[in-house]
Amino acid sequence: MRKAVVFDVGRVLFEWQLRALFEKLIDDAVELDWFLANVVTEEWHFEHDRGRALADMVPERITLYPQYEAHIRAYATRFNETVPGPVEGTHDLVRRLHAQGVPLFCLTNFGDEFWASFRPTQPIFDLFDDVIVSGTEKVAKPDPEIYRITEGRAARKGAELFFTDDNPANIEAARSRGWDAHLFTDAETLEAQLVDAGLLNG
Repeated sequence: MRKAVVFDVGRVLFEWQLRALFEKLIDDAVELDWFLANVVTEEWHFEHDRGRALADMVPERITLYPQYEAHIRAYATRFNETVPGPVEGTHDLVRRLHAQGVPLFCLTNFGDEFWASFRPTQPIFDLFDDVIVSGTEKVAKPDPEIYRITEGRAARKGAELFFTDDNPANIEAARSRGWDAHLFTDAETLEAQLVDAGLLNG
């Protein structure tokens, strides 16, 4: 069976930062930093990645920070604006791998509701055999369960899976299952890793 490549999405295929949206809504730099550290934080956002519904998260947060009601609602309705664009070079690698017949998968920490609005805007995902979304599965990296789910969906395990992710904890979890896992830094380094693995023609 041919080895497959598993990509993370955020900060590997696509840039992602909450700041990209909220800098449009909050002019004061000090207030913006405070808001991102206390109100709409990456830690709070991760609750949606793990499967918690926005209908529960948003009203609860508004109760805590009523002065930011409009901003918290914008988080739910304008999430695509937190994705400024593709990570330079990685989409080209996906296209080259696909052209060479390499099976492609994504394993992403992404909220189910946000994925439903983001996925249709990005045809690059048409090149993937499957996308495993944490919010849909209600379990997120680095929990071993989502790696087990991916193994089942890809019909591969251990060294049959080449994985790239920007989070060291997610890489360690993959390596503990025997995956050929590589911490993502940039497309040029990833290209060299794929070539070394025999997955991409140099």
